[in-house]
Amino acid sequence: MATVILVRHGRTTANADGILAGRMAGVRLDQIGVDQATRAGERLAVVPLVGVVSSPLERCRQTSQLILDHQAGSPVTPIEEGITECDYGDWQGRALNDLAMHDLWPVVQNQPSAVVFPGGESMAAMQARSVAAIRRFDAAFEAQHGPGAVWVAVSHGDIIKSILADALGMHLDLFQRINVGPASISIVHYGTNRPSVHATNTDSADLSWLAASIRSEDAPVGGGAGHQSTHKSRA
Repeated sequence: MATVILVRHGRTTANADGILAGRMAGVRLDQIGVDQATRAGERLAVVPLVGVVSSPLERCRQTSQLILDHQAGSPVTPIEEGITECDYGDWQGRALNDLAMHDLWPVVQNQPSAVVFPGGESMAAMQARSVAAIRRFDAAFEAQHGPGAVWVAVSHGDIIKSILADALGMHLDLFQRINVGPASISIVHYGTNRPSVHATNTDSADLSWLAASIRSEDAPVGGGAGHQSTHKSRA
């Protein structure tokens, strides 16, 4: 199958103010977020992407454009509702410090599979629709471009954490163990036998090895030699 690079949007004004933005309109990247997303675009410039799929929310579309600005080719740019932010319902727009006093907060932290946000969606439904969307796009890109295809999905923290938990074979109740920072890059290859997670929550390091297809579906016994960069250093 193809390889998906999961990119969280850069920091927003709501992130900086400690507000749970959810699906609120008008939430944009702040200057730190722009710088973070630009850096992600610079890292991905060495990877010929076949697609940059974005959540419809403005902060993700901004991040997607900053990635596209560094691409030499012309990736397709679908907007996908399936990877939009969780519907936090009545929690949307509220301060995280206030929400931490809510009876539901410990359940969100320790048993997210049981959480249904008041007036919103369940975390289990959030994971199901986001994983389904990622796998659907991954199969489509592989069918069109071959198993060496690499594409990006720009989404949100809880969405990416739930996708990574699924790829790692973790129960949703363990997904709070995963961290996904603003504009971080995580990498998943959906192989024939199992998903393979190549990176989580990275904000540095060379990605030029992704320009070559991941050839083996088998896990390297003993850990293997690692990915070899195709980026040549200058004398």
